[in-house]
Amino acid sequence: METDRANLRLVRTGTDLDPVSAPFAPRGAIDRLNSVRLLSLDAHGRVLDWMSWQDATCLYVRGAVAWTLGDPCLQVHGGISRFTGEQSVIELHPIVAARSHARAHALDPTPALTNAALFARDGYLCMYCGHDFSRPHLTRDHVIPVSKGGRDLWENVVAACFHCNSRKGNRTPQQAGMPLLAVPYRPSWVEHLILSNRNILADQMAFLRSHLPKNARMQA
Repeated sequence: METDRANLRLVRTGTDLDPVSAPFAPRGAIDRLNSVRLLSLDAHGRVLDWMSWQDATCLYVRGAVAWTLGDPCLQVHGGISRFTGEQSVIELHPIVAARSHARAHALDPTPALTNAALFARDGYLCMYCGHDFSRPHLTRDHVIPVSKGGRDLWENVVAACFHCNSRKGNRTPQQAGMPLLAVPYRPSWVEHLILSNRNILADQMAFLRSHLPKNARMQA
């Protein structure tokens, strides 16, 4: 089949995005389109990760999709057949299960500890003064300083503004007289996925929330 350059049209994401066609759409519209992530599951329904619409399209084309959930959220327009004159169209769903065996690390993976993930976990709040800060104005603070045997683990780090981090210095919160507003914790993989994506669709959020651990803070 001969194809022309693929066009993309955004069908529905629950936002005010208008239909766009690439590569002629404004850069901002394409960036917003590319920010949409589909939720990837294995064939057993275990949550794997977020994936781009490009990776999802490859699964559909290869016939590697076991099942889907939710109404179509993206429509990918492909090439035009020289024989029928019709353009191929693939409708992508917000939740896609691939025909594959469960990955071992997907059963209980440990989210990577990055500043972006840490600040999202703490809601972009300084865990000492409680004020809201943008990402460039937050730091990673070790509750028990590394110099005192503290480790760089989820359970020992919090978001802190520059002022509070400097004030606390090489001391524990108790020594500095700066009690924590919340106890640091390691988020589950599902919590991590919720925290790492600011463009979660309604169907995806409902599915992820149904898979949160019973003691997850996000259920509060």
